[in-house]
Amino acid sequence: MTIAGSDPGGGAGLQADLKTFAALGVYGYSVITQVIAQNSWKVGEVEPVSSEMVEAQLDTLALEFAPRALKTGALANVGVVKAVARAIERLKLPAPVVDPVIVSSSGALLIGPKGERAIRKRLIPIARIVTPNIAEAEVLTRIRMDSDAAIREAAKKIIKLGAKAVVIKGGHRADDKYATDFFYDGRTFVELKGPRIAGGGAHGTGCAFSAAIAAHLARGAKLEDAVRGAKTFVTTALKHSFKLGKGRALLDHFARG
Repeated sequence: MTIAGSDPGGGAGLQADLKTFAALGVYGYSVITQVIAQNSWKVGEVEPVSSEMVEAQLDTLALEFAPRALKTGALANVGVVKAVARAIERLKLPAPVVDPVIVSSSGALLIGPKGERAIRKRLIPIARIVTPNIAEAEVLTRIRMDSDAAIREAAKKIIKLGAKAVVIKGGHRADDKYATDFFYDGRTFVELKGPRIAGGGAHGTGCAFSAAIAAHLARGAKLEDAVRGAKTFVTTALKHSFKLGKGRALLDHFARG
């Protein structure tokens, strides 16, 4: 299950999550949190779905079949964050993969301060794993991500918030050779290195990464293996990325090899 916003261009949001689920062989449920007029280069109008409607979607889906894994993406506002956390606990859904969509890769805030605090206080404590990028980890921890030591300290701080594990994505760091993600489960740090793909990145990589972790978990993978599988999936999709317009490249979620 993905609980996220809608990207009508299909590069990010729940549309990209559903593509990722399909590519990895799992059936996807989707709960929409906000409708966004967006393409690969512009975000226009944003209209949140009411927190009552978000809970109604979750209640109705849970009546049919409880998902084996779930992820959260853009959650619009504090009311939606609280509604999602409340429903996960009330319906006894799996601990979520939390993609804390707070700050875009360009530095734009995507949820207000109250929503960010609700993510920290209500959602992260029930998370199976949290998957922030560098900018999001800085907001969550108030630690400047200027070294490996700082990233490790931030990971420890996120675990102290209650999450079972965290992976801080290093794709936006100034390293011309590798994109290194830092995985921490409260006991062991693991550096996940992958080749840096030339071309300036692509739209929706964070969505695909968190969705791929959830898909691997749904198929029974252990957490570290799920994270490794997700990194491989995104790296392959990024190698085969393409452009439809003048904006950022789009992932090829169905690429192989």
